Amino acid sequence: MAGVKTAAVSLLSVLVLLPAPSAPAAHVAYSIDPQQSKIEIQVAKDGFLKAFGHDHLVSATRYSGEVQFDSEKVEESSVVFTVETASLKVIDPGESEKDRNEVQATMLGKDVLDTAQHPQIKFSSSSVKSKPGNNGSLALLVEGTLLLHGTTKPLTVPVTLRVGNDGTLTADAEVSMLQSDFGITPYKAVGGTVRVKDKLKLTFHIIARKAGA
Repeated sequence: MAGVKTAAVSLLSVLVLLPAPSAPAAHVAYSIDPQQSKIEIQVAKDGFLKAFGHDHLVSATRYSGEVQFDSEKVEESSVVFTVETASLKVIDPGESEKDRNEVQATMLGKDVLDTAQHPQIKFSSSSVKSKPGNNGSLALLVEGTLLLHGTTKPLTVPVTLRVGNDGTLTADAEVSMLQSDFGITPYKAVGGTVRVKDKLKLTFHIIARKAGA
């Protein structure tokens, strides 16, 4: 009996000393750095008298977001970010301050974005597909939904992702979309002979750092 007890104690000691099985790799949370990131919208002119109009460049100035990134299984990663609609600012280089202010008021007003009723623009990913990119980057297709002007539509965004030596994520993307898909009527003036195109081009340069870093 003493031998059995000794064997049992020895076996227990071995089990205690064995390393615990490693837990599966968890997603690492990253926060988007709005000070280093940039989100811009390009709106092209259109219409019979488009020579008298001009293209518009709009920049988002207040936004936040989080990335859940898994370096071993990139397809398990996700992203969500929110833009405060009222923070969209008309840049329009070369135009007068008066013209920029008029475009700004029209853009944020009831006839276009209607910020009073729709204060946020939000993108939430649903899937991520990846393949190797150039110079150590990853080429991603991020599928998700975009909430804009009270309407939610699917959106697929091609993204080039790089992971820095310090773990910082840098993502660059460009995607086009139609205003009319989200219930927005493209702005027009002079009886429609001067107007902006329905299609918008969005460009993103996103820097994300490990949460709490």
